[in-house]
Amino acid sequence: MSSRNTRPRTPSAAPSHRRSIGLRILAVAAAAATYLAGSGAAAAAAADDATPVVSRGVTIPAFYHPPADLPATNGTLIRTEPLPLGLSIPGLDGRAMPGTATRLMYRSTDSNGRPVGVTGAYIEPWAAWRGTGPRPLVAVASGTMGQGDQCAPSFSLQHPLTLTGDTVSVGYEALAVYRLLATGAAVVVTDYVGLGATDRLHTYVNRLDGGRALLDAARAARAVPGASVTAESRVGLYGYSQGGGASAAAAELHSTYAPDVPLAGTYVGAPPADLTAVIGGIDGSALVGALGWSLNGFAQSDPALRDVIEAALNDTGRAALKDTSTMCVGDAIFRYGFTKSTRWFTGGRSLTAVIAASPEAQAVLDRQRIGTLKPTGPVRVATGVQDDIVPHRQARQLAVDWCRKGGNVTYQAISLPNLGDKILTNHLVPLITDQGDAVAWMTDRLAGRTAYSNCWTMPLQP
Repeated sequence: MSSRNTRPRTPSAAPSHRRSIGLRILAVAAAAATYLAGSGAAAAAAADDATPVVSRGVTIPAFYHPPADLPATNGTLIRTEPLPLGLSIPGLDGRAMPGTATRLMYRSTDSNGRPVGVTGAYIEPWAAWRGTGPRPLVAVASGTMGQGDQCAPSFSLQHPLTLTGDTVSVGYEALAVYRLLATGAAVVVTDYVGLGATDRLHTYVNRLDGGRALLDAARAARAVPGASVTAESRVGLYGYSQGGGASAAAAELHSTYAPDVPLAGTYVGAPPADLTAVIGGIDGSALVGALGWSLNGFAQSDPALRDVIEAALNDTGRAALKDTSTMCVGDAIFRYGFTKSTRWFTGGRSLTAVIAASPEAQAVLDRQRIGTLKPTGPVRVATGVQDDIVPHRQARQLAVDWCRKGGNVTYQAISLPNLGDKILTNHLVPLITDQGDAVAWMTDRLAGRTAYSNCWTMPLQP
């Protein structure tokens, strides 16, 4: 993690007004998080007093430093500024195509019930909405980008390719975002808790943090200057992979957390619904760095898991967690691809074995399980039958669980040949091949068309 920040890392080495790596760690988890993420403990300084944060050679704009005092209400805008889209052309009427973007920060509530500033982006589309009612809104939860602040989805909309000697980040979600904008729907993208925002680590695949951040992004979009969406605008939730987990969690949380959001439908692609199963899929794969992001995030928010992991890590594992905490997907693949977690833990144990040996740690993962609550409105669950990174079987089980609870579920098993074991192709290709159908399904929901469940076919579906 040496390149996360160019300033000294420990309170003893840095003046109190300087923001070290430890400023990304919650005070309640500071001592053990220091062990896991290699950072010192310090209270977050107010944004106005913060010196620039540099993550792997990328200077994070001051916009991303949350203020010390946050609004009282979830979804309240904290600040906005124009966001130049990296892929944009002028339209015939002078407006930018596919739309005009605004960077935003808004208030949400994290999994420990504390207020948190979350960043993201709102895009007002160039295309007209030709359906009924006011212009709808799609809240997009990005797929896995990494844990370094330079990996934030809103940052990637401005910089589709970040390529330095220290980091590689590709804004691959732009394709889905631009296809949604082409339908005439507005789009708001969340950066999730701690991704971009410099006061804490990103809490990767935390269902409460992710689901709440997505719902609050939909709330915040209504107040963006120049936005045409209103409180009556139909809202869709859209996500694949990490984003599929966040959109699924948001659909479950909606009725109690954000019933004011008029939810019309939710697309859930390749969701990591059962983290215990997902660990097995990721371990030893090209994306093994995601295990580091998960552990760093849960070490910050869940003391029970933090303590178990701290006791089990060896020096190699501690160094890996410290290193991955500033990485984007490209960095993690190049540095840790196909590594096995047995290298990180004492006794050559795998992460699966470490978790299984601890009821406290297993309980943390069990609380992250998606599928225990009935989702609001129609949902479309899509999963590649060959997906070996976010395993197909646990994603299918989410659809089964929701069907049993009476959910309006459209299940889509994407049948493709095995495109290569553990190298991400079985996971990523369905993202592209299903995208057209996913956007069409979402557009129908935003237009108010009825969705018909195919739960009755589940016994016949792979």
